[in-house]
Amino acid sequence: MDLFSRSWAALRTAVAGLPDQDFERPSGCTGWLVRDLVCHLIIDAQDVLITLVTPAETEPTRNAVTYWDVVEAPTGDDPLDALIVRLAAAYEDPRLLKFHLDDVGSAAGRAAELANPGVRVSTRDQVLTVGDYLSAYVLEWTLHHLDLIAHLPDAAEPPTESLARSREMLEEIAGTPFPESLSDEDALLVGTGRRVPTDVEQAELGELAAKLPLVLG
Repeated sequence: MDLFSRSWAALRTAVAGLPDQDFERPSGCTGWLVRDLVCHLIIDAQDVLITLVTPAETEPTRNAVTYWDVVEAPTGDDPLDALIVRLAAAYEDPRLLKFHLDDVGSAAGRAAELANPGVRVSTRDQVLTVGDYLSAYVLEWTLHHLDLIAHLPDAAEPPTESLARSREMLEEIAGTPFPESLSDEDALLVGTGRRVPTDVEQAELGELAAKLPLVLG
């Protein structure tokens, strides 16, 4: 849960430090500008708040790793994706996006710090403990932090411990470790299809290459 707080705070801080013009730059999410990604983070924060106040009485059906499903690559036809782009454009002034993320995001961060990790909650028709749910989101925050800075070389990077833990989770999802020659960041980028592997990396990946990319949903 501490890593959730650190990774989430680092991501929000990175957004807060962006100059206005960076919101019109592409992000690491195909088809999304930085402003679209930030709008998505606002919705993510809302989801965290909703989930933390949606208790469940049944036994957990997922944990921090199995929370994630490997899905088909997005085609751009998803109605929610289209809605996010329209919502982001409606903000017009990047300062409004920053304010809304800080407002809702800070609330989600406080709610996470106050939550009992052993309590069970329901989301996406699944049941998890709060601890597992928040741990799952370390991967979400870290990947989106990488998306945020994909074309912003001066922006702050995710915490090293978030990158390391996210790599561990992705390796569990893949069912096999990534080559040690790949840094944590490169393993995440290549593993989720955010970057095409080089010829050398492709050879080092071996049989794992056939499983990639792992698109998570």
